[in-house]
Amino acid sequence: MRALIFAAGVGERMRPLTDTTPKPLLPVGGSPLIVWHLRRLAAIGVRDVVVTTSWLAGCFAPVLGDGSMFGLRVHLVYEGETPLETGGGMLHALPLLGDAPFIAVSGDTWTDFDFAQLRLAPEDEAQLVLVDNPPHHPLGDFVLDAGRVHDARGDDERLTFAGIGLYRPSLLEHWHSAVGDEPGTQALPPRFKLAPLLRAAMAAGRVGGVHHTGAWTDVGTPQRLAELDASLR
Repeated sequence: MRALIFAAGVGERMRPLTDTTPKPLLPVGGSPLIVWHLRRLAAIGVRDVVVTTSWLAGCFAPVLGDGSMFGLRVHLVYEGETPLETGGGMLHALPLLGDAPFIAVSGDTWTDFDFAQLRLAPEDEAQLVLVDNPPHHPLGDFVLDAGRVHDARGDDERLTFAGIGLYRPSLLEHWHSAVGDEPGTQALPPRFKLAPLLRAAMAAGRVGGVHHTGAWTDVGTPQRLAELDASLR
């Protein structure tokens, strides 16, 4: 199995830390954020990991090398000066991900989730990991009901998307019809979010989900980074 780590974001809310270091390379618990993901991916047998880069892209190779120190092959994919968002980044990386389902994870999160739990039902395009809503995102994102993920309707109780999922490449086949003519879609390479594709697949009943009740942190502010670092020491 192969995996994708999104690591192209600028990390505006993390300044001044991200003025010189991409957010996925910020140290926490003695290792860069992204290294925690790489170790967990290697532990379940993943051998090829594609890492998307943009902001301070040149910082990744000196830290990650070719991935051999983690028992992996790491492939760095440059998105250009402007990050391509999650959907555009996934599409841009697809040639290196192959035809089989792949794991994708946000490089600016930390979790103890076991990636081996991810399983795609034969009819599904994706399986998403959802977590309890953190204080900074109290309304959540999607509804999880009997292992199926739905877009929220009305007062449905929602969970937060953890930025972790297992995806079929076919999810991206008709990306333009799902996204429409949003700004960035006409660029080369195109820039668009993954959420509209996921919502289209949810509407077709083709997205499963798992509720992770263990540790998960969206490292979006220096305070959250410091708190996570202290908890891992």
